[in-house]
Amino acid sequence: MPITINIYYTGKNRTAKAFAEEMTSLGIVDDIRKEKGNLKYEYFTSFNDPETILLIDRWVDQEALDAHHNSKMMQKIIELRNKYDLSMKVERFVDDVNTLKSDDKFIRK
Repeated sequence: MPITINIYYTGKNRTAKAFAEEMTSLGIVDDIRKEKGNLKYEYFTSFNDPETILLIDRWVDQEALDAHHNSKMMQKIIELRNKYDLSMKVERFVDDVNTLKSDDKFIRK
């Protein structure tokens, strides 16, 4: 089952945004998107909190996520998080196909 991880990166003086920009400019984001099993890797900004950036990170299954966590790329990510002194709040979601179908009547496509 696909797994979605929401990571809220929070810093000071817009360091979370600088982190996301550096992840992108170094090509790390593109490399992660090319990893086997990655379905989504995208940053979003908050209207309510300019010090927080949301990363939506989606994988086909736990095996793909574990491979990502054990990759050399993770060390680069950790180094950048430390460089920008970011705190993290993490939410994890596993798809429930039955729930998604029942919600279809509420989704305008």
